[in-house]
Amino acid sequence: MTKNQHYTKTAIFLHWLVGLGIIGTLAMGLYMEGLPLSPSKLQLYSWHKWAGMSLLVLAIVRLAWRLSHPAPDLPETMGPISRLAAHAGHWVLYVLMIAIPLSGWLMSSAQGFPVVWFGVLPLPDLVAKNAELGAVLKDAHVLLNYTLIAVLIGHIGAALQHHFIKKDNVLIRMLPLIKRA
Repeated sequence: MTKNQHYTKTAIFLHWLVGLGIIGTLAMGLYMEGLPLSPSKLQLYSWHKWAGMSLLVLAIVRLAWRLSHPAPDLPETMGPISRLAAHAGHWVLYVLMIAIPLSGWLMSSAQGFPVVWFGVLPLPDLVAKNAELGAVLKDAHVLLNYTLIAVLIGHIGAALQHHFIKKDNVLIRMLPLIKRA
Protein backbone atom coordinates (compact mmCIF):
# COMPACT_ATOMS: atom_id res chain seq x y z
CA MET A 1 0.00 0.00 0.00
CA THR A 2 1.28 3.46 -0.85
CA LYS A 3 1.55 6.20 1.75
CA ASN A 4 -0.03 9.06 -0.23
CA GLN A 5 -3.31 7.90 -1.81
CA HIS A 6 -5.50 11.02 -1.80
CA TYR A 7 -5.67 14.41 -3.46
CA THR A 8 -6.53 17.34 -1.22
CA LYS A 9 -10.02 18.83 -1.47
CA THR A 10 -8.41 21.97 -2.89
CA ALA A 11 -6.64 19.96 -5.62
CA ILE A 12 -9.91 18.22 -6.52
CA PHE A 13 -11.80 21.53 -6.61
CA LEU A 14 -9.15 23.19 -8.78
CA HIS A 15 -8.98 20.16 -11.11
CA TRP A 16 -12.71 20.25 -11.86
CA LEU A 17 -13.00 24.05 -11.93
CA VAL A 18 -10.13 24.35 -14.41
CA GLY A 19 -11.28 21.28 -16.36
CA LEU A 20 -14.80 22.60 -16.83
CA GLY A 21 -13.43 26.05 -17.62
CA ILE A 22 -11.15 24.59 -20.28
CA ILE A 23 -13.99 22.66 -21.90
CA GLY A 24 -16.24 25.74 -21.90
CA THR A 25 -13.54 28.04 -23.24
CA LEU A 26 -12.51 25.55 -25.94
CA ALA A 27 -16.14 25.13 -27.00
CA MET A 28 -16.63 28.90 -27.11
CA GLY A 29 -13.45 29.35 -29.17
CA LEU A 30 -14.43 26.68 -31.69
CA TYR A 31 -17.97 28.05 -31.95
CA MET A 32 -17.06 31.71 -32.40
CA GLU A 33 -14.49 31.00 -35.12
CA GLY A 34 -17.26 29.98 -37.50
CA LEU A 35 -19.42 33.05 -36.92
CA PRO A 36 -19.56 36.05 -39.25
CA LEU A 37 -18.28 39.33 -37.83
CA SER A 38 -21.05 40.82 -35.69
CA PRO A 39 -21.57 42.43 -32.27
CA SER A 40 -22.42 38.96 -30.92
CA LYS A 41 -19.13 37.53 -32.17
CA LEU A 42 -17.19 40.43 -30.63
CA GLN A 43 -18.98 39.81 -27.31
CA LEU A 44 -18.02 36.12 -27.49
CA TYR A 45 -14.40 37.13 -28.10
CA SER A 46 -14.54 39.30 -24.97
CA TRP A 47 -15.99 36.46 -22.91
CA HIS A 48 -13.43 34.06 -24.36
CA LYS A 49 -10.63 36.41 -23.29
CA TRP A 50 -12.14 36.80 -19.80
CA ALA A 51 -12.35 33.04 -19.46
CA GLY A 52 -8.83 32.56 -20.81
CA MET A 53 -7.31 35.08 -18.40
CA SER A 54 -9.26 33.55 -15.52
CA LEU A 55 -7.98 30.11 -16.52
CA LEU A 56 -4.43 31.47 -16.63
CA VAL A 57 -4.75 32.70 -13.03
CA LEU A 58 -6.36 29.42 -11.94
CA ALA A 59 -3.68 27.39 -13.74
CA ILE A 60 -0.95 29.29 -11.90
CA VAL A 61 -2.76 28.73 -8.59
CA ARG A 62 -3.24 25.07 -9.49
CA LEU A 63 0.43 24.65 -10.41
CA ALA A 64 1.53 26.34 -7.17
CA TRP A 65 -0.79 24.04 -5.21
CA ARG A 66 0.52 20.99 -7.06
CA LEU A 67 4.15 21.94 -6.40
CA SER A 68 3.46 22.44 -2.69
CA HIS A 69 1.15 19.41 -2.29
CA PRO A 70 2.51 16.31 -4.05
CA ALA A 71 0.09 14.19 -6.04
CA PRO A 72 -0.85 10.80 -4.65
CA ASP A 73 1.42 7.93 -5.52
CA LEU A 74 0.52 6.03 -8.66
CA PRO A 75 -0.66 2.43 -8.21
CA GLU A 76 2.21 0.02 -7.66
CA THR A 77 0.79 -2.13 -10.46
CA MET A 78 1.73 0.52 -13.05
CA GLY A 79 4.90 -0.20 -14.98
CA PRO A 80 7.70 2.32 -15.50
CA ILE A 81 6.56 3.34 -19.00
CA SER A 82 3.00 3.93 -17.79
CA ARG A 83 4.28 5.97 -14.83
CA LEU A 84 6.46 8.06 -17.13
CA ALA A 85 3.52 8.62 -19.51
CA ALA A 86 1.24 9.65 -16.63
CA HIS A 87 3.76 12.14 -15.25
CA ALA A 88 4.61 13.52 -18.69
CA GLY A 89 0.93 13.87 -19.59
CA HIS A 90 0.19 15.83 -16.43
CA TRP A 91 3.13 18.20 -16.96
CA VAL A 92 2.15 18.71 -20.60
CA LEU A 93 -1.33 19.68 -19.37
CA TYR A 94 0.17 22.23 -16.96
CA VAL A 95 2.34 23.71 -19.72
CA LEU A 96 -0.68 23.96 -22.05
CA MET A 97 -2.89 25.48 -19.32
CA ILE A 98 -0.41 28.35 -19.10
CA ALA A 99 0.81 28.53 -22.72
CA ILE A 100 -2.65 28.71 -24.31
CA PRO A 101 -3.96 31.78 -22.46
CA LEU A 102 -0.56 33.45 -22.84
CA SER A 103 -0.57 32.78 -26.59
CA GLY A 104 -4.08 34.25 -26.80
CA TRP A 105 -3.02 37.36 -24.88
CA LEU A 106 0.09 37.73 -27.05
CA MET A 107 -2.04 37.26 -30.19
CA SER A 108 -4.55 39.90 -29.09
CA SER A 109 -1.72 42.31 -28.30
CA ALA A 110 -0.03 41.76 -31.66
CA GLN A 111 -3.33 42.16 -33.51
CA GLY A 112 -4.07 45.41 -31.67
CA PHE A 113 -7.09 44.12 -29.74
CA PRO A 114 -7.20 44.95 -26.03
CA VAL A 115 -7.65 42.32 -23.37
CA VAL A 116 -9.97 43.71 -20.69
CA TRP A 117 -10.51 41.24 -17.86
CA PHE A 118 -14.22 41.04 -17.02
CA GLY A 119 -14.74 44.26 -18.96
CA VAL A 120 -13.16 46.22 -16.10
CA LEU A 121 -9.42 45.62 -15.85
CA PRO A 122 -7.45 46.44 -19.01
CA LEU A 123 -4.40 44.21 -19.24
CA PRO A 124 -1.20 45.59 -20.77
CA ASP A 125 -0.18 44.66 -24.28
CA LEU A 126 2.57 42.06 -24.13
CA VAL A 127 3.95 42.98 -27.56
CA ALA A 128 3.58 45.90 -29.96
CA LYS A 129 1.00 45.72 -32.72
CA ASN A 130 2.41 43.61 -35.55
CA ALA A 131 0.11 41.91 -38.07
CA GLU A 132 2.67 39.29 -39.12
CA LEU A 133 3.41 38.32 -35.53
CA GLY A 134 -0.33 38.29 -34.81
CA ALA A 135 -0.88 35.76 -37.61
CA VAL A 136 1.92 33.52 -36.31
CA LEU A 137 0.55 33.74 -32.77
CA LYS A 138 -2.95 32.91 -34.00
CA ASP A 139 -1.59 29.76 -35.65
CA ALA A 140 0.30 28.91 -32.44
CA HIS A 141 -2.84 29.47 -30.34
CA VAL A 142 -4.86 27.17 -32.60
CA LEU A 143 -2.14 24.49 -32.65
CA LEU A 144 -1.80 24.58 -28.86
CA ASN A 145 -5.56 24.21 -28.48
CA TYR A 146 -5.72 21.20 -30.80
CA THR A 147 -2.78 19.72 -28.90
CA LEU A 148 -4.74 20.28 -25.68
CA ILE A 149 -7.76 18.49 -27.13
CA ALA A 150 -5.58 15.48 -28.01
CA VAL A 151 -3.92 15.42 -24.58
CA LEU A 152 -7.31 15.77 -22.84
CA ILE A 153 -8.67 12.82 -24.81
CA GLY A 154 -5.67 10.81 -23.63
CA HIS A 155 -6.10 12.05 -20.05
CA ILE A 156 -9.78 11.17 -19.90
CA GLY A 157 -9.20 7.88 -21.70
CA ALA A 158 -6.47 6.90 -19.24
CA ALA A 159 -8.70 7.77 -16.26
CA LEU A 160 -11.53 5.65 -17.69
CA GLN A 161 -9.12 2.80 -18.43
CA HIS A 162 -7.92 2.86 -14.82
CA HIS A 163 -11.49 2.77 -13.56
CA PHE A 164 -13.17 0.29 -15.90
CA ILE A 165 -10.32 -1.98 -17.03
CA LYS A 166 -7.62 -1.84 -14.37
CA LYS A 167 -10.21 -1.27 -11.63
CA ASP A 168 -7.86 0.77 -9.44
CA ASN A 169 -8.61 4.01 -7.58
CA VAL A 170 -6.94 6.49 -9.95
CA LEU A 171 -10.24 8.01 -11.15
CA ILE A 172 -12.07 7.70 -7.83
CA ARG A 173 -9.48 9.68 -5.91
CA MET A 174 -10.07 12.73 -8.15
CA LEU A 175 -13.87 12.61 -8.11
CA PRO A 176 -15.61 15.15 -5.87
CA LEU A 177 -18.22 14.04 -3.36
CA ILE A 178 -16.86 10.48 -3.18
CA LYS A 179 -16.19 9.17 0.30
CA ARG A 180 -12.64 7.88 0.39
CA ALA A 181 -11.34 5.16 2.66
